[in-house]
Amino acid sequence: MNISPLDRIKEAWHELYPGTESNNKLELLLNELETARISNHFGLQPEGWYKEAVVYSLYVDFFAGTFDGLVGKLDHLKELGATCIWLLPILDSPMRDAGFDIRDYRNIRADLLGLPADTTAEVKQQAFRNFLGEAHARNLKVIFDIAMNHTSEEHPWFVESRKGPENPYRNYYIWNKDTNKYKETRLLFKGMCPSNWEKSGDWYFFHRFFEFQPDLNYKNPDVLIEISRILLFWLSQGLDGFRADAIPYIWKEDGTDCENLPQTHTIIKIFRAVLDHVRPNTLLLAEACQPPQEVVKYFGNGDECHAGYHFPLMPMIFKSMAIEDATPVLGVLDPSVTPGIAPENQWFMFLRLHDELTLEMVTPEDRAIIHGHYCKDKRWDFRVGEGISARLAELLDRDPRKIGLAYSIMLTLPGTPIIYYGDEFARLNDEDFYARFKIETGKDDTRYFVRGPMDWKKTATELEDPGSLTSVVNSSLRKQLSIRGQWPVFGRGDNHWATLEVSPREGHEKPVLAYFRSMPGQRVLVLNNLSGREITIKAIDDNNTEFVNLFNGKLVETPFTIAPYGYLWLEA
Repeated sequence: MNISPLDRIKEAWHELYPGTESNNKLELLLNELETARISNHFGLQPEGWYKEAVVYSLYVDFFAGTFDGLVGKLDHLKELGATCIWLLPILDSPMRDAGFDIRDYRNIRADLLGLPADTTAEVKQQAFRNFLGEAHARNLKVIFDIAMNHTSEEHPWFVESRKGPENPYRNYYIWNKDTNKYKETRLLFKGMCPSNWEKSGDWYFFHRFFEFQPDLNYKNPDVLIEISRILLFWLSQGLDGFRADAIPYIWKEDGTDCENLPQTHTIIKIFRAVLDHVRPNTLLLAEACQPPQEVVKYFGNGDECHAGYHFPLMPMIFKSMAIEDATPVLGVLDPSVTPGIAPENQWFMFLRLHDELTLEMVTPEDRAIIHGHYCKDKRWDFRVGEGISARLAELLDRDPRKIGLAYSIMLTLPGTPIIYYGDEFARLNDEDFYARFKIETGKDDTRYFVRGPMDWKKTATELEDPGSLTSVVNSSLRKQLSIRGQWPVFGRGDNHWATLEVSPREGHEKPVLAYFRSMPGQRVLVLNNLSGREITIKAIDDNNTEFVNLFNGKLVETPFTIAPYGYLWLEA
C-alpha cells in the first residue's frame, strides 16, 4: 500500500463517522497509535511468514493444563513440524461458550497460568510474556482469538450498559424497545437460540450468537477505539497475530441480513492499519464462514486481512473421499467459486477444528451426502443437520490410510494447514467430556465431543506400540510435515491440476486428486488415491515419465500404482 497506515485510518474513519464531532476521537486514536509504535520493541515480522507456517490449534488447559505445562510441550510441537501455535480462547471469561464470551480483553484466565484467581493482571501478563519468550526462542509464532463482534454479558461494559438508557456504556451495545429491528438476520445457532434478541428489563439487546453474548455497537466510535486499544495492548506483549472471530457480523443495518456489509470492511481496514503502523506483518486472520467470493473481499486491496479460512473446501474434501471422486474438490477450487488471490494473501486450510464439521456453506444436496455419510452417531448432529461434531479419526472410520490421505490433501493443496490438537494422535471423541458439559450447562452443544483434556499417559503407551492407530497416524503425519517443511512450494507455489490416464476407472469418476505445485526451482506432483482400490497411473498430461518420490528418494517411472487410499508426493 502506498498510502500510510495513518492516512488509511483517517480515510476509513470519515467513511464510518462523517462530520466533525468525531474528529477529536480520531486524533486521540492516532496519537495512541504513534505512542504504541515508538514504544513497541519487537520489530516488524518477516513478510508473508504465515504462508509457510504449519499451525497447531490448542486449548491450553485441555492440551497441557497450564502455560507452564505448554512450555513443556513446545519441543513436541517443534518436532512434529508446527511453526505457529493458535491458542484457542485464553482471555478472562465465564466460559459459557468455551471462552469466546470474553469478560476482560486484557486479562488471561488465572487457571491457565496456574495462579490464584485474585492474581493481579500484571503478574498474569508477565507470565504470558514469559511463555511467548519460550515459544519465540524455538521460532514458534503465537496467535490467539479476539472476538470482535460481541462480549460476555459479564463484561463491565455490558454490566454498565444494562443499568439503563442514560448510562454512558448503553451505546456500546444494541438495545431496542422491541424485536422489530434486523428482522432479516438469520439465526446462527439454529436449534439452540430461538431469537437474535434477548429481553433485559423493559428492553431487548441484540446478539448473533448465544443470548449471553451481546453484540457490540460499532456505530459508536468509542467501541472501535476500545477494540483498537486491545490490539495495541497485545502487540505490546509480543503476540504475532490475531484470529479475528466472527467478523462478517460486526456492522448492522436495518433492512439487511447484517452480514458482510461495506462498513464491516471499513472497520477491518482500520484494524489492519493499526497493526501495520505499530508492527508490520502481524497476522490478521479472517474467521468468516462465508462463500470464497465473500471471504476474498476481507483481503481488500492488501489493506484488510492477510489470510482467511477456506470453509467450503473442507467439506468438499470429505465429500470427495466419501464418493471416491476428485470432482467436488476440483469444483470448489475452480476460479468461478474460489477467486484468485494476491500473492501476499493466503487461504488457511483445516480438516477439523474446535467446532463442528460445518455444512453451512454447501448445497442441500451436498449436505445430505456428507451428513449421511459421516454422521455415524445421531448425537454427532449439530444445528439440525448443518454440521457434524466428531473428531477426524471418528469421521474416517479410525482408518489410518484414510486419515493419512486426508492429511496429504490438506498439507499439499494451496494454503496454510491447521492441525487440531490431538488429531496427530488420532484422538477420538471425548464422550465423558461431552456428557459432563451437557449436565453442567444444560445445553446440548455437541461440539464438546471434539474438546476435552489430553491423556498423555495413555498416548505415550499407545505410541510405544508401532501397530496402534495412534502410532501409525503420528508416524505418517510426522513424515508428511517433515517433507512439507523442506519444500516451500507447498506454501507459496502455484497450483495446476494434472490430467491422468488411470486404470481401473469407472464411468466419469476421477478417483485420483492430482495436481502440480510449482515455483521457481521447485515442482512437485501430488497424487491422492481417493478410492478403496489400487490405481495404476499409466500416463500424465505433461508427458513426464520419471519422478522422484519425496518420501524415500527413489525413482518412480510410469506406469506405477498407488495403494488404496494412498498418496504420492513426487518431484517432477
